Amino acid sequence: MALTDDELQTYRGQLSCGFKDIDEFFPHCMEEATQLLSPQGVKEYLDGASLICMIGRGVGPVLSYLEEMPALAARLGEPTLALVSQAVWRMSRTPNGAAIPPFLQSIGEVARRLGSEELLRGYIDTVFELMERTTGSIHGFQKTIPSPGLPDFLEQAPALLRALSCAGVKNWIEYGIRNYGNHPERQRDYFSLQSADSRAVLQRERHGTLFMDHERSLGLYLRALWNDHDHLVPYSSAFDELRKPMPYYDGYGIRVPDVYDDKDGIRGLDRYRVLLAHIAGHRRWTQPIFADNYSPFQRLAIEHFEDARIDRLLMARYPGLRPLLLALHPRPDEHDCDAERESCIRHRLAMFSYAVLNSQHGYENPDLLEFLGRFNELLAGGEHSTKEVAGLAVSYIARTRRQEDQSPKIYFKDTEVDYRDDNRHMWRFIEEGDEEEMFEEKAKRQISDEEQQGLPPRHYREWDYNTKTYRPDWVSLYETLHPSGDAARIDRLLAKHEALAKQLKRILDLLKPQQFVRIRYQEEGSELDLDVAIRSLIDFRAGTQPDPRINMSHRHDGRDIAVLLLLDLSASLADIPEGCEQTILELSQEAVSLLGLAIDGLGDDFAIAGFSSNTRHEVHYQHIKGFSEEWNETVKGRLAAMEAGYSTRMGAALRHAAHYLGSRKSDKKLLLVLTDGEPSDIDVHDPQLLIQDARKAVQELDQEGIYTYCINLDPHADEYVQDIFGKQYAVIDRVERLPERLPQLFMSLTK
Repeated sequence: MALTDDELQTYRGQLSCGFKDIDEFFPHCMEEATQLLSPQGVKEYLDGASLICMIGRGVGPVLSYLEEMPALAARLGEPTLALVSQAVWRMSRTPNGAAIPPFLQSIGEVARRLGSEELLRGYIDTVFELMERTTGSIHGFQKTIPSPGLPDFLEQAPALLRALSCAGVKNWIEYGIRNYGNHPERQRDYFSLQSADSRAVLQRERHGTLFMDHERSLGLYLRALWNDHDHLVPYSSAFDELRKPMPYYDGYGIRVPDVYDDKDGIRGLDRYRVLLAHIAGHRRWTQPIFADNYSPFQRLAIEHFEDARIDRLLMARYPGLRPLLLALHPRPDEHDCDAERESCIRHRLAMFSYAVLNSQHGYENPDLLEFLGRFNELLAGGEHSTKEVAGLAVSYIARTRRQEDQSPKIYFKDTEVDYRDDNRHMWRFIEEGDEEEMFEEKAKRQISDEEQQGLPPRHYREWDYNTKTYRPDWVSLYETLHPSGDAARIDRLLAKHEALAKQLKRILDLLKPQQFVRIRYQEEGSELDLDVAIRSLIDFRAGTQPDPRINMSHRHDGRDIAVLLLLDLSASLADIPEGCEQTILELSQEAVSLLGLAIDGLGDDFAIAGFSSNTRHEVHYQHIKGFSEEWNETVKGRLAAMEAGYSTRMGAALRHAAHYLGSRKSDKKLLLVLTDGEPSDIDVHDPQLLIQDARKAVQELDQEGIYTYCINLDPHADEYVQDIFGKQYAVIDRVERLPERLPQLFMSLTK
């Protein structure tokens, strides 16, 4: 239905843009927008166009946005309206304004190839990463030279996405940046697909069956065989390498990978069909059950048993699926997992799942055979449900569970069935906060609380030694004030080391600064030096040349030092070293207490902070003592409440400590790092990655005039600590001597 003139005038009034060229195309654009978008979507559409008009790039970008966005938002969701307009606004604030027209002209076709809002966000993030890493600067301070290859990439983006998966496009871009980042002309040739190297890398990354090439046929397959009309939404692991997403379905559609390679003789297209059949089986035959009364091990077993039940039902309905399921399901070897040294729970469940599909499995384990018979009897009865299978799975896990199943070393080989979804649809929760398996959600809520109580997250780059480049805004660091505890505990620790404290006090008296010292024999000064003046007067009257240096001045003899003690609070601090009766954390509290007392006596500018990490998304930085705080009961209470947990992502913590230490107006700035191991985190599998990043952070601090010194409690630290800190470290082999050695090291560094 056509819009009336009054409606068009109303909408034109909402568009804050004075270009007359828009008026010719505006009615057609608004008719499409009102048909495809909600009233709120139309408002956001016009707001986005108004924002783009404000960037001062002429009428072209505005027209491109008005023409492309209604269909794009109708396909991927109305949040993409603001996503695209904000991206254009961000790009306009950089020297890359010339890239805005090709970005908007190609965004419609790019969105059609990507097929989901999630992938469009990932694509835009990739565009900005390319822009950031190829935009030049003058003297390294301010980005002033536009990216040579960005406009060419944006023009080629639809063609690239027709040939490659999202991961392939990212790899293709990474190769171009790494090899031609400093060669503008060759960079343009690469990103415009003109160079032989560019086309060769394109062919190398070209593999598999792309979902978007078969979206229609797969949708028809789902409808024809399963009478399921749900929307298929692609995802890519290229934009979420940490979590490695799995297929799943929810109220917004069925999530499937954007590409499948051929595997074990099965074509990628057939792998899509098996995946959709398995999900359709769940949607038809799986009934949700409550998870609150099941342990994580029990839930894992229930999911495997239910997946096996669905696969059996699929084979009964369509026998042609049997060879595909058997080929794609891994066959675990019965004797591969060493139950004395590692957790074999996933191995046992994968064996059971395979045995359900293949009667010629060849397994001999009596427990497995018994429960396989009970499972077959249940399915042969005709009437069976998810709840009955859950009861059988719980019995199986209770019968076969071993103490070694608690081991952190888990056997994974041939246990992952990649055509199965993540089974989130199976579970309902009465109280999510009490569920062990909801750890990730609890962690997110905890971060939210910290954001409310503390500061917003700060993002830091991280060095990738493989590519010799920084990953921009890679780490999210949350800083909070450390909670308080019993300050009397620190007083008891100081009383325990009373003799050592007295010895330190005697040394401190020698280090304490004298307020002023005289500097004699000055031609100009603040006072007359009477002894020298009288001697000069005698020389003058005797007819000899008098000494003109008859004045003296004063110099302040104070210690102008700022010190920040950065404590590693990772989980390993809860360990008790060999030969000790206390944990490393307790010894650290004693040592830091003595050091705090010592520095308080000297009057140096002093702060204490602790850090730990739980992946790059959660680096925790906790303030224990600020530079402006006195050594008092409040600080002692925070020190007494220190706890060990998580991992050791040191580079981000070093950079954040430098943020505070670098602002101090002191002649000497010292960052003391107390740690018991090498940098590590659960989302990093290359041990050198975080070591090299910490090394790079130390170099950055050195350039800022901050002297970094590491006190390491790991007897094997010599293998890595020199790579990070050079010669600026000490290894304390006997950890029990830490309370004595830490203050001594500080004094030797600050004499």
